[in-house]
Amino acid sequence: MITDPKILGLALLGGIIPALFWLWFWLKEDNQKPEPKGLIASLFFIGMISVLFIIPVQKFLQSSIDSYQWQIISWASAEELIKYLSVVIILYKTNRIDEPIDWPIFLITVALGFAALENTMFLIKPISLNDATVGLLTGQLRFLGSTLLHAVSSGIIGISLGLSFSKVKFIKKVYLFWGLIFAITLHSSFNFFIIDSNGNNSFKILGFLWVVTIIIMLLFEKLRRMSE
Repeated sequence: MITDPKILGLALLGGIIPALFWLWFWLKEDNQKPEPKGLIASLFFIGMISVLFIIPVQKFLQSSIDSYQWQIISWASAEELIKYLSVVIILYKTNRIDEPIDWPIFLITVALGFAALENTMFLIKPISLNDATVGLLTGQLRFLGSTLLHAVSSGIIGISLGLSFSKVKFIKKVYLFWGLIFAITLHSSFNFFIIDSNGNNSFKILGFLWVVTIIIMLLFEKLRRMSE
């Protein structure tokens, strides 16, 4: 266990700063009616805390599932579910979600908090070994890949809920179900191909992720018009 405050501080900076950049990027999509900064900060922090809950769940799934492919799918499913539940629990019976675009904004905020602490944990080892090159490379890859993946996959769920904002409860559940399915599929596919290719197809995978990001941004525009 790493106890050196300098190492922890550097790892936190390396994990949080990229996530904050992406948060700023996505919050610009809601510039007409920005959410309170305190609420955004709380959701980001809850996203970080949720990592501590997902670790024992993933360890249990790893010990319970023999198939390597199904382990990846189950890990991705657990992460997407806990990010969604974090938003639902925090905003349960509140009036904070009062327009369609709120759903993806809140889910992406939690997802980036999740990515911030996850990235921090990945950076601790190379920093503790004084391997600046590996640490920098790890940070850059997670900035371009994992951090964006968390935002986009949770954004898919948020977009689904936003599109069903004015629909009846049953239809909302249908949209949520398919949003979760698409998010888990994207998350699982990304993890599977990154691990399976040993980094050989990283640029192709990141390119596909950026295509999905552009689609999400176009759907953000649709939700913004729905929110007017």
